[in-house]
Order: sequence, then structure tokens, then C-alpha cells
Amino acid sequence: MKKAFRFIPALLAAALLCSCGQNNSGTSSAPETTAATTASTTAAETAAPESAVAADGSMYALLSEGMPSFFEASDGWSNGSMFNVTWRADNVTFKDGNMQLVIDKEAVPKKGVPYSGGEFRSKDFYGYGLYEVSMKAIKNDGVVSSFFTYTGPSDNNPWDEIDVEILGKDTTKVQFNYFTDSRGGHEYMHELGFDAAEGFHTYGFEWLEDSITWYVDGVEVHKAEKKLPTTPGKIMMNAWCGIDVDGWLNAFVDTNCPLTAEYEWVRFTPAK
Repeated sequence: MKKAFRFIPALLAAALLCSCGQNNSGTSSAPETTAATTASTTAAETAAPESAVAADGSMYALLSEGMPSFFEASDGWSNGSMFNVTWRADNVTFKDGNMQLVIDKEAVPKKGVPYSGGEFRSKDFYGYGLYEVSMKAIKNDGVVSSFFTYTGPSDNNPWDEIDVEILGKDTTKVQFNYFTDSRGGHEYMHELGFDAAEGFHTYGFEWLEDSITWYVDGVEVHKAEKKLPTTPGKIMMNAWCGIDVDGWLNAFVDTNCPLTAEYEWVRFTPAK
């Protein structure tokens, strides 16, 4: 595997780049993005954008100093369906050496959505390679802390997605899943052997043409080899609370709001 490049991000004082005023329909774990860029090539043909990479094609964003120029905070819309939050740029903060994605009560709920959530996503699309994040999840019924790749109809693409999701109802486990052209149903729950809400751990997946392999702290824990996604997607992280999915997440309890998932860094290393 190629050595990762340490990309020094811009300071948070730079203006947030967000897609305001959009109302996008939701998916099971990711929003319909609003970028104008169309990812029409296959994952194997797509390289990481030059603005975010070293000479060897790897990308590393250290989040302790603020927003890298090749990421943006989602702002101003709700996914609908099971997502009971409106994405707010103010719910993406940088302090104490980490990025925080916050779930909180809305002062003025928009279209009956009573909570706000934080989402951070790349502006560009990435294909085959190794995706990694260092994160600490939220422990609270009804919430999800995530790291994933996603693209869909708003990008003029099929819905392709690869997920790492920690459910707040039991942070001793992590759920893996993927979607290929809108078809999911590949959920796998892995026992971590630790509490993901009590410290930072590295979660990742290597997406290749013939397999997806998930890792926890560098150790392989799950592998999929059938009906895999092929469309390059955006790198995304979000924290949200659900509605009408109590069987999956448990009913959301908001007495502890605001709730915060923390992220130290994110890395992508393209496949050789």
C-alpha cells in the first residue's frame, strides 16, 4: 500500500462551502448530494483530484486545524425518510484538536424536522482504494455516527455506497453495509471488543474491483465479494438521529443534546 500524504488543511476561518437551499430526498445512510460534477467513469478509471493528493495519488486530511479546502459542510436541507435532522454547517466544528459533528435540537424546526445534524463530505469523487478514518462515536439511543462513500441520482449516477456505521444504542459494535445501483441488504454487525464511544479507533475499508474488505485498527474483520459497487463516490462523515426506525436504532432520546461524534483524520490511498 502506498504511503499516505499529510495534507495540511486550511484554517476554519475560511468560508464554509455548502449547498444551501436544496431539499434532497434521502437514502438509507447518505444524502442526495448537490454537486454539479458528474462521475461518469468507472471507479477503476478515476484518480483522486489533484487539489487533494500527493504525487503518489494518496490523500490525508488532518482535521485538527479546520476544514480542508477539498471538503465541505452540508447545510440547509433534510434527507427526509428516516433522517430526523436538517444538516447545518454550524453543526460541523473544529476544536480541541478534532472535528465535531453535532446532533442538537433545532431552535426553529424546518418543515417539522426537530433536530439538526452535522455532515462533512468531499467535493470530489474517489474510486478503488483504501479509505480510513480515526473517529469516536456517539453513545445514545437513536443515533448513527458514520464514515462512508456515496453517490446517487443527484450526481447523475446510480446509488452506490459503502458504509461504516456505529449505532449509538450499542457502541461495542460496528455495522458494515454497501449498496450497488440502489440494492442494499448486505448488513454485517461486527463485535469490536471495545466501546467506540470511549476513544478514537481507526475504521476503514479497501474497495477493489473484486472485493470490499473492512478493517478495524488495521485488522481485517469482514469481506464482501458479490454484486459490488463500481461508481466513484464522495467521502462522507455524518451524525444524525432517526425516526420510524426504532427497530434498528432504538427510539431517539434527546435529553443529552447536544451529542457529538469526533474525528481526528481521514485518509484515501488509491489502489495500485
